[in-house]
Amino acid sequence: MAVRWPWWAIDADSDFVHWNGIVALGVNSGGRAAPEVEGELFRTDPPPGHLKSGDLCQVGVPPTVVHVTAVDHHDPPLETGWLPRPHRTVSVLRRGLSYRDYPDGSHLDGTGYALHPGNGIPYAFELLMRPYAALSPGDEVADAAGRAWQFKGPWDWTAFDGAPTGAGPEWPLALLTRAGTPCSEGEAEAVAASTAIGSHQETVRRWMSLTDASPTP
Repeated sequence: MAVRWPWWAIDADSDFVHWNGIVALGVNSGGRAAPEVEGELFRTDPPPGHLKSGDLCQVGVPPTVVHVTAVDHHDPPLETGWLPRPHRTVSVLRRGLSYRDYPDGSHLDGTGYALHPGNGIPYAFELLMRPYAALSPGDEVADAAGRAWQFKGPWDWTAFDGAPTGAGPEWPLALLTRAGTPCSEGEAEAVAASTAIGSHQETVRRWMSLTDASPTP
């Protein structure tokens, strides 16, 4: 369905995109929804079935659990046809959706549903869990079993010995390098403290219980 968007202004200086102030929202009309419809976060009140052309409605996102698949920063800001131009894109999947739901790759190409924090829409975010919050992509660690690993993302680990990753790194972890250089004492202590109890598999299970999705790097 098409709604006149209440938050953005038309970017008259855009050379490439000419937006008319209308946004299309995915609506499931029955059966298996198309990926872009199934991932839609915005809802109308009243719902689409109770609306006709020209009616007034409220537009917003009800409380929804999502998981982040990517964060992209834009400098200069993206030229989208509307203002404010986005400085950041956070790609998410709604609870219950994962890459494995779309084996043909028709939708989930590593992006997901795009949100633009700071774009004038009054989102309210609450962080439920950030797996491996003390680590940064590219970190190199040693685990309790003496294996060295590179962290590429919460579920994307590479063991330097070339052996199968198996159940993942064995906690606790010792941070060796960050951004290609030896880590500081504070950075090492933060990683050790965050992995002092629990395990990689417990972290995976907790994430899956929150997202109802399959973790895939």
